[in-house]
Amino acid sequence: MIQSSLQLVGETSSFQLYYPLLGSMSLYEDLVAAWVPEKHEWLQQRPLGEELVNRLGKHKMFSYCAYDLSFLHFGTSSEVLDHLSGAGSGLVGRRHLCSIPATTVSDIAASAVVLSSKIAPGVSVGEDSLIYDSSISSGIQIGSLSIVVGINVPGDKGETAEESFRFMLPDLHCLWEVPLVGCTERVIVYCGLHDNPKNSLSRDGTFCGRPWKKVLHDLGIQETDLWSSTVLQDRCLWNAKIFPVLPYFEMLTLATWLMGLSDQKTNYLLPLWKNARRVSLEELHRSIDFTKMCIGSSNHQADLAAGIAKACINYGMLGRNLSQLCEEILQKEVSGVEICKDFLDLCPKLQEHNSKILPRSRAYQVQVDLLRACSDEARATEMQHKVWAAVADETASAVRYGFKEHLLESPSNTSASAFQNKFDDCVDQIFHPRTVKVELPVRVDFVGGWSDTPPWSLERAGCVLNMAISLEGSLPIGTIIQTTETAGVSISDDAGNQLHVEDLTSIAPPFDSNDPFRLAKSALLVTGIIHDNILVSMGLQIRTWANVPRGSGLGTSSILAAAVVKGLLQITDGDESNENVARLVLVLEQLMGTGGGWQDQIGGLYPGIKFTASFPGIPLRLQVIPLLASSQLILELQQRLIVVFTGQVRLAHQVLQKVVSRYLRRDNLLISSIKRLAELAKIGREALMNFDIDELGEIMLEAWRLHQELDPYCSNEFVDRLFSFADPYCSGYKLVGAGGGGFALLIAKDADRAKELRQLLEADSSFDVKIYDWNVYLDLEY
Repeated sequence: MIQSSLQLVGETSSFQLYYPLLGSMSLYEDLVAAWVPEKHEWLQQRPLGEELVNRLGKHKMFSYCAYDLSFLHFGTSSEVLDHLSGAGSGLVGRRHLCSIPATTVSDIAASAVVLSSKIAPGVSVGEDSLIYDSSISSGIQIGSLSIVVGINVPGDKGETAEESFRFMLPDLHCLWEVPLVGCTERVIVYCGLHDNPKNSLSRDGTFCGRPWKKVLHDLGIQETDLWSSTVLQDRCLWNAKIFPVLPYFEMLTLATWLMGLSDQKTNYLLPLWKNARRVSLEELHRSIDFTKMCIGSSNHQADLAAGIAKACINYGMLGRNLSQLCEEILQKEVSGVEICKDFLDLCPKLQEHNSKILPRSRAYQVQVDLLRACSDEARATEMQHKVWAAVADETASAVRYGFKEHLLESPSNTSASAFQNKFDDCVDQIFHPRTVKVELPVRVDFVGGWSDTPPWSLERAGCVLNMAISLEGSLPIGTIIQTTETAGVSISDDAGNQLHVEDLTSIAPPFDSNDPFRLAKSALLVTGIIHDNILVSMGLQIRTWANVPRGSGLGTSSILAAAVVKGLLQITDGDESNENVARLVLVLEQLMGTGGGWQDQIGGLYPGIKFTASFPGIPLRLQVIPLLASSQLILELQQRLIVVFTGQVRLAHQVLQKVVSRYLRRDNLLISSIKRLAELAKIGREALMNFDIDELGEIMLEAWRLHQELDPYCSNEFVDRLFSFADPYCSGYKLVGAGGGGFALLIAKDADRAKELRQLLEADSSFDVKIYDWNVYLDLEY
């Protein structure tokens, strides 16, 4: 019974999408009432009410999010318009997948919502109206607070907008059309926004907003024209045979007449209407050709998507989500793939004409999306490598002029000979050993992550609020670099891995993702030590460590890279400023193939709490603004903020590639989410400056929700259970970094609840988490 009931709900919802006024007669309300005991008395008075209460009344309600539904029931027509124009109207996208003429040749209200529709010049649409899945030709006027669904008005060939067929839909009306089984013509249906189809003539029933008696009197229609004398039901709009099945423009003409707007004499229109085959809403409901309707809608949306995609490629800067448009285009099973192939042929020309301003990474991603739409996965995978290489090149170019020219180079054989000659010249010089030790904290990010990641940060502003901390009383990340008399480079890490490189020409990208030394090798390249012949008369020994669990989310890899880069620049008397190191690490991560932004190295290089903003351009500019936190704020943070290692391990690299790919596709949801994260970083900065840690907790909660929108897998069952357990004690919480595991931040409501929560977590063996002692890292020399 439950399964059949859900099926019935689906069918009813589909019906209501194309029949806006029928909310009052849908079984949707009746089914929901069956699960609400307070509604049982009301429901039992309605048809099937007793049976619904008996079958469903004892079942409990539950919610379930079905992501693949083809349609949703949002309520009656009036409720839908209230939603679109009400308090949340600022969140409503008012134009989507639509073709709209210039404002000088049409009059479309800014508050009108136009979805999946094509509007011709010479059309007027009033305020707060909804146009969906329609093609509106010249000469059509649609009033305010009206709904138009599935209408396809044929254009008049060879006529101007002034000469075209004229039709007006008044304010507060609904207009839609549907195909019927066994009928070549589509039927046009219309009514008033507030008409109740089940209200009878004797119970204030209306049609197009006018009482039935006035409609019949004004038009000269007899009740027997609409209702058979054998009909036992109440006479109402639901069973009135009022909608004629005729050629399209004759149906529109009669619609004008039936709505009481016609200036023509009824002695022509009344016989036309009487002699036509006519249907009621009840008959329509039984006879809709849903297959034909869905195919027609899909083809209509595919044509719109193809037009938008073509314009985007021919005239634009690829600012649209071509992947999403291709999904719409492929609804045309016969010609969809061929359309995508045609677009693919246009790509080289587009890149050639816009090479100076169109990022190559974006141009390549468009080709990847089109190749996948054409089911050419092999070429798409090959092109995807070009995408990541382009991101690396663009990042290098933004960090330092001319950087990329030698970034990917290793010393040539000629250079090696030069090394040897210089070494021979210097062999008699006295060797002076040097040792450099660099230790850095880890970072915890409050909000703003992802806005620091290329290519976002190369094209849009980024903002991050984070904090440098020590763990268990020490700085957990570091390196020791020493000069040696022996030529070559020796590298070792805290996992026991060791490597000695004598032939420096072997250090060149691309690096194997399983190479444990690719970080140090990349650091040697980006600092210019190898390329600039610095290792002519000496060698280097590099030892690294990171006393942090793998996959921690604390920015370990980037901060370790910062330590190595800083150490190499110190030992060679290079520019070891934090700003230079931070930018070099940004390039290093692209070179390694891991990607990543600037916030991790900024978090580790700069002490304390800081707000960092990036400004796109060449070169990329970073502005680090330290928060001059009082000792009282620092103390309260250290008392209330719990730093927990969840034990769940996940590498950010895999998440990062998915998010970057979505950005390169111009995914609207992702772009709006990252914009909000950057805005929250500014708000969080103000909260800390105002000593409002509770507001910071609320900001972290919103940031955590946004992270889950960016990556649905950034949480898991264990993390959800941990946060649910901590929620009564906390003002806010989130995972650090990209999420999916690693460390979590819990901001307790006060110091006492922080102690209580810590004790509960440490005592509960089902969580098996480790809580770290931490301190804000404040470098007094900075």
